[in-house]
Amino acid sequence: MAPPTPLAIATQAVNRLVKEESYYHKEQASQEKRINKLEEDIENNSPDLDTNSEYILKQEKAALEETKAVFEPLKKRITEAVEKLEEQIAITESDGNGSEEELKKAKEALGTGQKATEIQEEA
Repeated sequence: MAPPTPLAIATQAVNRLVKEESYYHKEQASQEKRINKLEEDIENNSPDLDTNSEYILKQEKAALEETKAVFEPLKKRITEAVEKLEEQIAITESDGNGSEEELKKAKEALGTGQKATEIQEEA
């Protein structure tokens, strides 16, 4: 099996980073949901509460802040990966030695990566 081309490597990097970002967004939503439920239970003095619920709430909020802190460096990495992929697409198109399928996948990944960086800039 032939080693992956620089275009394939750049494509995979963008896809992986976008997938990672998606995971962190899901994790953030899950954490916010747990925090809201715990705050609601504390407010209503729910009998299901653990004796250290205030501590658990504090820990959940700290975890949420850690998750939020991941987004800025991740955005930078996605932007860099998208730029590298753009370069690889240009090189492959000018050389004419890349397969059409590989170029198609690269352009799809490029669109996904650009969309992810646009969404982050709006947030």
